[in-house]
Amino acid sequence: MKLLRVGPAGAETPAVLTDDGRLVDVSSVAPDFDRSFFERGGPALLATRLGIGDLPVLDSRGLRSGSPVARPGKIVCIGLNYRDHALETGATLPTEPVIFMKAANTVIGPNDEVLVPRGSLKTDWEVELAVVIGSQARYLASPEAAAGVIAGYTISNDLSERAFQLERLGQWSKGKSCETFNPMGPWLVTADAIADPQDLGLRLWVNGELRQNGNTGQMAFGVHHLVWYLSQFMVLDPGDVVNTGTPAGVAIGMAEPRYLRAGDVLDLEIDGLGHQHQTLGQA
Repeated sequence: MKLLRVGPAGAETPAVLTDDGRLVDVSSVAPDFDRSFFERGGPALLATRLGIGDLPVLDSRGLRSGSPVARPGKIVCIGLNYRDHALETGATLPTEPVIFMKAANTVIGPNDEVLVPRGSLKTDWEVELAVVIGSQARYLASPEAAAGVIAGYTISNDLSERAFQLERLGQWSKGKSCETFNPMGPWLVTADAIADPQDLGLRLWVNGELRQNGNTGQMAFGVHHLVWYLSQFMVLDPGDVVNTGTPAGVAIGMAEPRYLRAGDVLDLEIDGLGHQHQTLGQA
């Protein structure tokens, strides 16, 4: 099942994209795809209600797509989780997942404008598989148990300002939490519709040039391991998001880095999860 939120920013309508291409308004069943929705088992409830066939259908023409998750409580990110990405940046592959946090209000729609921060010279891109938590994860017993707390998957662009992140001292958060730095969507694809989260191709283009072309099978730590691992250090709540890392091909890994500037265009896709398209503006 593909969940999405459409309409003006801040006033999105929750909807389901059916297999035959209809966009079904589910706001009468689920006011929004937020923590409350996931806590009460919203995806299973929607699947049952959709079978009745009495919900209104939206005209999708010209509709903006928002983030498929409304107001995530937190965004937990994993660094250096692809072997080729660690290699290109000259970093040693970690023996445990590298964890950092990203401000939740960085989330925007998949096709919204991304703003280059004021004073930025090193704004970078990162296509990532994002995991959306469906039920509370606290001290999970094993990686296998993680499968039961995942609501589904979507695309994140984990944008980064590398000078802020690496040259301005302190934690990575200041280079990760600039406004608009986490486009998400277009869909949240429920976990039952993804046969293997460790076999998804992910790609990113800058101004039409393919820069990233990887597969989630290249992760050092897989999705289930990551959710289990995180639950040993923090409580993951319904609606929280985990960005699972990016493959090789980012600007900082280039011999002569070409960072993003206003006017640049990004396109991202992950197998089965849709496509993002962003134009860069200036903050």
